[in-house]
Amino acid sequence: AVLRRSETISAVAAVPPTRAADGPLVPAARDGLNEVLARLLMLSKRCPFPDVREKSEAILSGVQELGIRIPRPLGHGPSRFIPEKETIQVGKEDAMMHTLFADSFATLGRLDNVTLVMVFHPQYLESFLKTQHYLLQMDGPLPLHYRHYIGIMAAARHQCSYLVNLHVNDFLHVGGDPKWLNGLENAPQKLQNLGELNKMLAHRPWLITKEHIEQLLKTEENSWSLAELIHAVVLLTHYHSLASFTFGCGISPEIDCEGGHTFRPPSVSNYCICDITNGYHGVDDVHASPTGSIPSTESVCEVEALMEKMKQLQECRDEEEASQEEMATRFEREKRESMFVCSSEDEESAPARDVSRHFEDTSYGYKDFSRHGMHVPTFRVQDYSWEDHGYSLVNRLYPDVGQLLDEKFHIAYNLTYNTMAMHKDVDTSMLRRAIWNYIHCMFGIRYDDYDYGEINQLLDRSFKVYIKTVVCTPEKTTKRMYDSFWRQFEHSEKGHTTFSPLPLLTTPSAPQVPTTLLPLTNRLTQATFELLFSSCQIS
Repeated sequence: AVLRRSETISAVAAVPPTRAADGPLVPAARDGLNEVLARLLMLSKRCPFPDVREKSEAILSGVQELGIRIPRPLGHGPSRFIPEKETIQVGKEDAMMHTLFADSFATLGRLDNVTLVMVFHPQYLESFLKTQHYLLQMDGPLPLHYRHYIGIMAAARHQCSYLVNLHVNDFLHVGGDPKWLNGLENAPQKLQNLGELNKMLAHRPWLITKEHIEQLLKTEENSWSLAELIHAVVLLTHYHSLASFTFGCGISPEIDCEGGHTFRPPSVSNYCICDITNGYHGVDDVHASPTGSIPSTESVCEVEALMEKMKQLQECRDEEEASQEEMATRFEREKRESMFVCSSEDEESAPARDVSRHFEDTSYGYKDFSRHGMHVPTFRVQDYSWEDHGYSLVNRLYPDVGQLLDEKFHIAYNLTYNTMAMHKDVDTSMLRRAIWNYIHCMFGIRYDDYDYGEINQLLDRSFKVYIKTVVCTPEKTTKRMYDSFWRQFEHSEKGHTTFSPLPLLTTPSAPQVPTTLLPLTNRLTQATFELLFSSCQIS
C-alpha cells in the first residue's frame, strides 16, 4: 500500500508544474509540489520498508533530472543531542526493532524521530505506541478531531512546535475545522473551557481543586461527561510529558515538516534552522562540546564515585533505619531545596505566536512555590495512590486505558539493563528510585517509606538542573545541560531519565504522568462522589 502511494506521488511529481502564461510557477502549485517532494524525501530516509525507500529515492532523482530542485534534510539524525551514528539506523535494525518500526509507520504514517530515539528501550516503546494508538485512534468518549486538538493544546502549553505541527496535520487529516487552528478562541467553548485545566496540569498541578473539575462537569450545554474528561486529562498529561521527552532528548523536526528540510543548496555554515523551529534558541548550544570531549578519566571517576555512594547507602540501610519523623523532615528539606535548583538559562521568554495562539494566559508557567511564598501541602502517596485509587477510576470511566497506563508506568519504573556506563551486573534500583522520587518531590508528593536524604547523595547538581528543567520548563532544556551530567553514560542510559527512572533518558517523563494524574484523579473522585450524592438527593 505504501509503495502504491509513493507511485501515486511519483505521477503527481512528474506532471509539469502549473505556470502562469510564460510566467513563474504559480505559488499554490509550487507549494503543493514542495509538500509532495518533502514527503518523498521522508519516505526515502525513514520508511522501514526498503522497497519504498528505494522507489522514493528513484522518484526524487527523476524529478531532479527534470530540472526541478529537490529538498535535502536539515540537521543530523533524529536528535540534536545524540550523534546520528549512535542512533539506530533505518535499514540496520534487528527483527524486533523492525517490527516496532513497521507498527509505528502503519499507525502514524511515518517513522517519527520520537520512535527512533525511544527505540533505545524497545519494551517501553512498544507499550508507549500501544497506549498512544488507543488514545488517538481506538473507540473512546471523544471524537478523533477533539483528541488531536487537545494534543495541540497540551504541546503548545510547553511551546513544543514539533508536536504541535504533527497534530495540526493529523487534526486536518481526520476532518478537523481549519478555523480552530487560528487560535483557541475559534474552537468550541467546550474546548476553550479546558484551557484552565490544561495550564494547571502543565505547570502547577498542586493548585487543582475539585471545584475546577466540577466547573467542567456542570457547565450546562458545554459540560464534559466524566468519561470525556478522563479521556481529555489522559491526553493532556500524555502530551505534556511527551513534550518533556521531546525537549529533553533534543528531538529534531521531522524531515518533511518545517525545519526538517530545505530546498537551498548546502552552505558552509553549521547553523541549522531546526534549532529555532523546535524551540531551541541558545547559540552556544549549537557549538557545545559533545559528551565525548570530556577527559575520560574524570568521567570514569564520576561513575566510580556514584557506585561507591550507592554501596555506602545500602550498608547504612542495613545498619539502621531512620524514624518516620526523621524521614518526613528529610522530605520537607529536599522539597525546599529542590525549589532553589534552577537552570542558568532561567529567564522568561515569550512563546512564538504560531504556538501561543493555541492557549490562553501565555505568561502563566511553573513557579517554585517555596520561592514565591506559596504553601503547597504534602500529598502522601499512601493516602491516594495510582494503584489503589487512580487506576480503578480511570479504567471504570475509560475502559482499558487504566491497564495500558499501568503497564507503561511499571515498565518505566522497573526498566533496567543492570548497567552503569562501562559496568555490568549493577543493581540500579536505588538510583532509579532516587530519580523517580525526586521528580515527585518537586511537586510535593511524598513516599512515607523513602529516605529523602539519599537524593542529595546520589543526584548531583548538574543532573538536578537537567531533570528539573525537563520536567518543569522543558522548552528551556539545552544541549549544554544534557552534556553536563553522567558524561560517561551511554546515550540510551541518559535518555531513560526523561521517562525516568533509569536506564535513563528515553521515555516521556513516566513519573511526571502519575505526578499530575494523582492529584487530578483524587479531585475527580471527590467531584464524582459529590455529583452522585447530589443526583441521589434530587431523585
